[in-house]
Amino acid sequence: MKISQLLILLLVPSLAFAREYHVSKNGNELNNGSTTNPFLTIKQAVHAALPGDTITVHGGTYREWINPLRGGESDLIRILYRAAPGEKVEIKGSEIIKGWVKVKDGVWKVSLPNSFFGNYNPYRDSVNGDWFIPKGRIYHTGEVFLNGKPLYEMETMGKVLNTEVIPEIKVKEGSDYVWYCETDENNTTIWANFHKFNPNKELVEISKRNTCFYPENPGINFITVRGFHFSQAATQWAAPTAGQVGMIATHWNKGWIIENNVISDSKNNGITLGKERETGHNVWSADVGNINRDGNIHYIEVVFNVLRNNWNKKHIGSHVVRNNTIYNCGQTGICGSMGAVFSIIENNHIYNIWTNRLYAGWEIAGIKFHAPIDVTIRKNRIHDCGRGVWLDWMTQGARVSSNLFYNNDHEDLFVEVNHGPYIADNNILLSPTAISNQSQGGAYVHNLIAGKISVRNEPNRFTPYFLPHSIDMAGLTTIYGGDDRYYNNIITGNDLNPESNNGLEAYNEFKLPAWLDGNVYFNGIKPSGKDVNFVSSPEFDPEIKIVEEGEKVFLQFTVDQICANHKVKLIGTEILGKAKVPKAAFDNPDDSPLNFDKDFSGKKRLAENVTAGPFIDLKPEKMFIAVW
Repeated sequence: MKISQLLILLLVPSLAFAREYHVSKNGNELNNGSTTNPFLTIKQAVHAALPGDTITVHGGTYREWINPLRGGESDLIRILYRAAPGEKVEIKGSEIIKGWVKVKDGVWKVSLPNSFFGNYNPYRDSVNGDWFIPKGRIYHTGEVFLNGKPLYEMETMGKVLNTEVIPEIKVKEGSDYVWYCETDENNTTIWANFHKFNPNKELVEISKRNTCFYPENPGINFITVRGFHFSQAATQWAAPTAGQVGMIATHWNKGWIIENNVISDSKNNGITLGKERETGHNVWSADVGNINRDGNIHYIEVVFNVLRNNWNKKHIGSHVVRNNTIYNCGQTGICGSMGAVFSIIENNHIYNIWTNRLYAGWEIAGIKFHAPIDVTIRKNRIHDCGRGVWLDWMTQGARVSSNLFYNNDHEDLFVEVNHGPYIADNNILLSPTAISNQSQGGAYVHNLIAGKISVRNEPNRFTPYFLPHSIDMAGLTTIYGGDDRYYNNIITGNDLNPESNNGLEAYNEFKLPAWLDGNVYFNGIKPSGKDVNFVSSPEFDPEIKIVEEGEKVFLQFTVDQICANHKVKLIGTEILGKAKVPKAAFDNPDDSPLNFDKDFSGKKRLAENVTAGPFIDLKPEKMFIAVW
């Protein structure tokens, strides 16, 4: 044993007695969880595990809800749930269904007693909640899967019997594989059109559980979840005014690490770092008939409820979500209302979020956070989502850094009704709309912005702001517009359109000032009248292109001589100043000053040779840079 390990054991006696429990599909309910006598279910290990212990799950598919009963005691004394190294471990919210009866060519049905579902039937429960848009029909939280691929729920039996490609869905191929359900007092019946497949000879699964990994009680802290494949849970819509339960859900607690997992095919949400139910659950929807109380007022009331429920750094947040692959989720890859404070979200690949366009709503994105206070979102790859990252309300001390965004429908980054300070630096934003800014107090530094920038104020909504690096509320006010900084960005249009507008001219009309310096404008984008030390090549097209080669991604773009020669100043806390409303500096969460002295790839910027954009060493040529 190394001296450092021995010292830790002496300082932390609990680790000296830590145990490792094993779970295997070849285990037994009467075993003791040892290597040679493993448990059969993860539930058995949950009942045994104490702070400092490890639960190692061996290869296979486990169809159970993991409901941790205990957490760790500190960041050093955790409870670790892990897939055995080198083994594929699937945790599914679904069950295999056989006994399908043929109705006509392609169409089959199965009837299940309601007792099969226990106390939760996702074919009776419908997707609903605040800011959800059902488009005039009912959607159930359940789902049907054929050989791992989800089918699409129809609202009538006729649309199952006579299928057609669904126009709303982003990926049209396979959209005529559909299902419909009815539930009465005793049974649930599902009809599905499997076309040429016989469901009794294929793998057909239906969602049964509303989560895969979620502690029923809050206060289960310091848990690590590592290396699993989570899928096919019947998750519910997660409004910020509701209890938020994804396929992995932290509940109202602190210090989780969620790493190296594959998370897919959730009806709504992959990972939730959100609030609990007791401080409000879809309070706006429940307040029927009160026309004088809008969603804004309801959420403010929920915020005060949460403040009275131990919303502070001692009890909540400080999670790490890293190195996960998250895809095929109906609402978000990662979301959280107030529970994500002080967290780090890094190196995740998030894609195909909200590809099923049958329903909509105002809580859909690759990452959607309310109150991301001192949250760092860095080095993620986010593409083919409704929105990329959406930071909504109470974004203060947050930093969005060195992320790769492309092919998102609405915008790569949406910051809504925040007072700052928040920072977006060294990002690559390539979707048609790169930034939608309905906030104030932001700093945009060294980004490559290849889509539209939309900037607007919001004079009618009062939202909270806080004392620096805390959850101590300082006040509420509206969004005047302005108080933003744009330094050393490359801003380029998607096509040569001399009439295009990058959105920065809106700052000429706002109540608060804005600061723009050192930016480069290409491809028909007009410089802002407030910019100083800028350069512009309105006829030059950098021909930006994403090239995907297997798991690797490259950025191809052309640099012109003007951009390569354009020298700008090194930006840091002192130059950025303070956000006006909260009177807070653009600094690190520990109050130390920051400098943007590293580029997208982590290479060092030298103060005497700083250029615009997220990369150093720009050359006047076609460049091919690894970005993932």
